[in-house]
Amino acid sequence: MDSYYWGIDLGGTKVECAVMARSDNRCILRERIPSQAEQGYTHLLQRIKLLVDRCAEQLDCYPKAIGFGTPGVLDQATGVMKNCNSTALNGQPLDADLAELLNVEVRLANDANCLVLAETHLGVVKQINPDAEVVFGIIMGTGVGAGIVVNGKIIHGLHGIAGEWGHNVIEPQGRACYCGKYGCLETVISGPGLEQAYHARTGNHSSLSDIMQLAQQGDLDARSVEERLIHYFGLAVAQVVNILDPDVIIVGGGVGNIDKLYDAGRQAIMPHLFNSVLKTPVVKPILGDSAGVFGAAMLVK
Repeated sequence: MDSYYWGIDLGGTKVECAVMARSDNRCILRERIPSQAEQGYTHLLQRIKLLVDRCAEQLDCYPKAIGFGTPGVLDQATGVMKNCNSTALNGQPLDADLAELLNVEVRLANDANCLVLAETHLGVVKQINPDAEVVFGIIMGTGVGAGIVVNGKIIHGLHGIAGEWGHNVIEPQGRACYCGKYGCLETVISGPGLEQAYHARTGNHSSLSDIMQLAQQGDLDARSVEERLIHYFGLAVAQVVNILDPDVIIVGGGVGNIDKLYDAGRQAIMPHLFNSVLKTPVVKPILGDSAGVFGAAMLVK
């Protein structure tokens, strides 16, 4: 067996590789390069190969398998990528092309799945409840996504969309979503969704961090946006708890840094919960920007 396991995270602007030691899960090498995805799919593949070759040269060994964290999912029916905000990947047989180009076994999972997998085995879940059976991990940032790990393994689902929490309709008369529906959770509690809500009230274009700072200072419009976030977060998380009843809920992404999600947001779950108490910890991840690439590597551990 190889001494190392390899993962690559395909971000919007960068491609990152991590090589982990099998003996103790220690990261022994981590490299990233700009993806230059705007130059097209073929160019992106060559950037990935460049990164793999560069890391292999430093370690004087080449992997037999690589896990890839992707911004969308592989459609099992068609064999091509879908739902990628890095649009160069959509409609492409990414796993087959990478396997041929790199001459390795390839395993794919979306970035939310990679986050929850890493935090389960290496991060906050291991720290607070290493015996957790069901973990639900959320990414709330530019978009809203989620991943599910049960007994240490990612749940992909029949269509490869398990955990696509952000595309449940929460406001049927709401804004159009890129997926073609209206009022998806992603249009409501993502960073851009909250910024748009503030703009609709005030006519001002402000960043989410500025809006949250104004809310702390007592600005009524900013507080309304904050209350909107808390309400819909509570409603949407309650639906997950009613279905999965997870042992731990992880909230990552830029919006996940808003502290009120962990007190007022937790309280907002209760009115919609089919239970009188909520014991599930709702916590921040602890691996930071390492979670995605470490989780990708764990796909081939």
